[in-house]
Amino acid sequence: MRITRRTLLLGAGAGAVSVLLASCTPEPKPTPTPTRTREPEPPPGVPAPAGSIRSTWTTDPFALGAASFTPVGVLADARAALGRPVDDRLFFAGEATDEDAPGTVRGAIASGERVVDELMDAAGSGERVAVIGAGLAGATAAALLADRGLQVTVFEARDRVGGRVFTRSDDSWPVPVQLGAWLFGEDDAEVLDRLRAGDVGTVDLTGSLWRTPDGDIEPVDPVPVTTAIAAAQAAPEDVSVTDALTAAGIDPADPSTAALLDILAARTGAAAGELSSWFAPPLPTGDPAATRDSLVPFVEHALDGVQVGLNSPVARLAYDDTGVSVRLGTGEALSFDRVVVTVPLGVLQDRSIEFDPPLPFANRGAISALGMGAIETVWLRWDEAFWENDEAVWHAVGTDAVIPTWINLRPVTGENVLVGIVGGAAAAEFAELSDDDAFDAALASLTVYV
Repeated sequence: MRITRRTLLLGAGAGAVSVLLASCTPEPKPTPTPTRTREPEPPPGVPAPAGSIRSTWTTDPFALGAASFTPVGVLADARAALGRPVDDRLFFAGEATDEDAPGTVRGAIASGERVVDELMDAAGSGERVAVIGAGLAGATAAALLADRGLQVTVFEARDRVGGRVFTRSDDSWPVPVQLGAWLFGEDDAEVLDRLRAGDVGTVDLTGSLWRTPDGDIEPVDPVPVTTAIAAAQAAPEDVSVTDALTAAGIDPADPSTAALLDILAARTGAAAGELSSWFAPPLPTGDPAATRDSLVPFVEHALDGVQVGLNSPVARLAYDDTGVSVRLGTGEALSFDRVVVTVPLGVLQDRSIEFDPPLPFANRGAISALGMGAIETVWLRWDEAFWENDEAVWHAVGTDAVIPTWINLRPVTGENVLVGIVGGAAAAEFAELSDDDAFDAALASLTVYV
């Protein structure tokens, strides 16, 4: 089945996806990860892998983080303020602007749909529109604007489209290496149905393993934590998730509770002490699903017929009542009637784009107030498995593992592949490590499973 633009536009009703997306940012083209100079030094019981690949979204100048989150004390309308149009010339999309599903694929797509409605209310027939970023939000907006008869040009800083939808091509790997969105939760039935209709294979990751240094335990019950957060949401003043647990008599440092908070960090990119309890997303429940194939074709087909400039970082947007001047990093300037900005929150916070005149206080205040979280993954493969269990999702409890959560792909693919996921401050620290140190830390995190 051919994937069409309409297939990509999943709709605002689609469920939230666990691994989050960001659009591309206007920065110099990054250099590839250097070739590793030595093999990881495996700890006792964990053999050296035959292959290893990692993400570095936290330090990537085109991302500067994985997904937005709401820090404690931030007002409810911050995301609406971030997405508010400026003088009917600048329009903003991306997951950080979505109030219902921030930090998710659903939020990215919904923001692209929203911004099209806003722009069309102001635009005349056949106007020229620039879209900054070719992630899901940008591709969604560009496809819909083109369908409505506008002249659309997409400027993409990277040498590829997709943003945080990214499959690493490597012939030495028996399965596609997903460094972007690939995990789906129990609310994602509509998304999964559309993916399958577009010939994107999916697999169900069934069973969970909770492991302590003393052996396996029953899955940690999330109800006390979710109940404490729900109680805090009814309070007159916002507090952090950590403070909400403490107020409920729950010790955040308890190994079982800490394991749940590690899962929450891997979903949001933030520590419990940073997260608003009023706007904290629920802990994932149920067995996740995963895409077996790349999602990039959805973006590529959405952009069929749309002019896309790759390796085209945007450095400056100057706007007035006559239009918008888009200045590229090369110094070239082009004129448009309106511009849709879909770069991630981290890029806006880094001031990678100069706005002339400066954005209104409401937009700037929202950019400063919201948080950009860190989420990283590492893929490891072996010629022979050193583990015997068939559970798909592993959680470490009561350890000092840098990466406490792992996905075991062996049961669903037959391949000896483990994928580690880490969020929050631990992810930011992991991203700063050299390749050798990062893979050594990943292997050390697996010793509890030997």
